[in-house]
Amino acid sequence: MTAGDLDDRDRAIVNAFQGGFPVVRWPFGAAADTLRNRGVDVDPDELLERIARLDEEGVLSRFGPLVNAEEIGGHATLVAMHAPEDEFEEIAELVNAHHEVAHNYEREHPYLNMWFVVSVADADRVEEVLAEIEAETGQETYNLPKQQEFRVEAKFYVDGPLRDADVDLSALGPNPDPSGRTSLTPDERDLVMEVQDGLPLTLTPYEDVAETLETDVEWVLETLRRFVVEGKIRRIGVVPNHYKLGYTENGMTVWDVPDDVVDDVGPAVASLEFVTHCYERPRHEGVWPYNFFAMTHGRSEAESEARVQQVKDVMSEYWDVGDDDWDTLFSTRILKKTGIRLAERADANTAVADESDAADENADASESAGTAE
Repeated sequence: MTAGDLDDRDRAIVNAFQGGFPVVRWPFGAAADTLRNRGVDVDPDELLERIARLDEEGVLSRFGPLVNAEEIGGHATLVAMHAPEDEFEEIAELVNAHHEVAHNYEREHPYLNMWFVVSVADADRVEEVLAEIEAETGQETYNLPKQQEFRVEAKFYVDGPLRDADVDLSALGPNPDPSGRTSLTPDERDLVMEVQDGLPLTLTPYEDVAETLETDVEWVLETLRRFVVEGKIRRIGVVPNHYKLGYTENGMTVWDVPDDVVDDVGPAVASLEFVTHCYERPRHEGVWPYNFFAMTHGRSEAESEARVQQVKDVMSEYWDVGDDDWDTLFSTRILKKTGIRLAERADANTAVADESDAADENADASESAGTAE
């Protein structure tokens, strides 16, 4: 199934629920009511059936929380390296063999043609992993850690109903205050592990999670909503597979932005809807002159080029962009894509609380969330 196979109701669901699904006992009822109020005639059972079918057909990567791994614990960084053409496959195998390497892409660049993400529980482990890769491959690695994040908002819309709706129904759930803690409790760690790959596709997904964890559904609702407030979860909803929706042109635009305007350029570029990731990263003198990354996606080469031009137009409002000041690195091949392994990072950031404190916390959460439905 691809975007061309979707009917108007499917399209409305994909467009509407990338923003925030209700965090209540019967979320599909509230979500269906919202669609009907916007002219899309669907009941809770049909909404569930359609989301389940979209998930099964691969149009959705999953349904549920989009976890912010950085806030759960540990550290991740982007790394670039050169792999000679006659050694490329061998080097890719060596890099991919490291379980710390989550994503790896071949990208169009005359020198730095391999780009991968290293995800670790302890930030000190990054340098160890890179040293191991350099020793194994004989190639230098270039670490490009995030210095500022301006946007991480990977939303992909399709033509059709509710194209610009971006429905956020998170407010229908509990409204907890942040905990003030950076670490996780053991119960919170278990909850993250249970939902990281998606919620059960039933009419009562949060209740099912609670039953699996042998805890109260009120605590699950309260904690997931608090995770959204704290940034541990970016949002809860449908997570599209952008390739299935036709977004096949994946362009990483890179820019040598003057340091004194980065703070102005960042929010301006991040405001463009089609920019999914936007960061400041370090330069590497003599090899990599760019300090600003903006990821764009398009459904055709022409659309992708037009979007890159829009990024350049915004850049030009703040500085005189020369031809040598930027580049676009299109991905030509996915070499590895396992997702960020959260278990090790969450484990390292889990503090064992006093049993009585944990019991009190669960009881308080259950009481405060009891009226959230």
